Amino acid sequence: MKINVVDIENKNIEELTLDKAIFGIVPNKGVLAQYLRVYNSNQRQGTSSTKTRAEVRGGGIKPRAQKHTGRSRQGSIRSPLWVGGGVAHGPKPRSWKLKLPKKMITLALKSALSDKYSKGDIVVLEKISLDKPKTGAVSKIMSTLGIRTQALFVWSSKDENLKKSLINLPKLEASFFGNLNAFEVLKSHKIVFLKDALLALEDKYAAK
Repeated sequence: MKINVVDIENKNIEELTLDKAIFGIVPNKGVLAQYLRVYNSNQRQGTSSTKTRAEVRGGGIKPRAQKHTGRSRQGSIRSPLWVGGGVAHGPKPRSWKLKLPKKMITLALKSALSDKYSKGDIVVLEKISLDKPKTGAVSKIMSTLGIRTQALFVWSSKDENLKKSLINLPKLEASFFGNLNAFEVLKSHKIVFLKDALLALEDKYAAK
């Protein structure tokens, strides 16, 4: 498995051999579906809350006589049947957190990366050197690389100038290779790896 490393002018610099165990497996759709369900569930805050009839303000006195009024029987104005009453079966704070085994999380990432590689949606960039934040310069580089849709930029070392240049581009997100996850990979149309980030990623997941 080969992939070209390009410079900021989109010219081929060298050719890398990719690890088949990371970029060349048959994507496991079942694991990917499970991963996405767990990931999306874990994004939920679980802070929605409504008041029951025991928590709303209102008198505990019976609002009207039980009989001889010609109207319905009511025991409290805090009943869910009344305006301003409590909510029946409403949401309460809860945790939506789910867990997956580490091996399944790793397999989901490898499946996502393999899917992107098979579609030709991975670009490996040699490096970007900025002496100060330059959003325009990074935007021009992405355009030269043919990145015009939602893309994910992956780096291996913290570069404040590059980070500040990336955050202003609406269609470009950035991720540290060690925090890369299957959700980020799948939702992006293109993945742009810095060369050292790609090599570091292979080292991290080699023989796992």
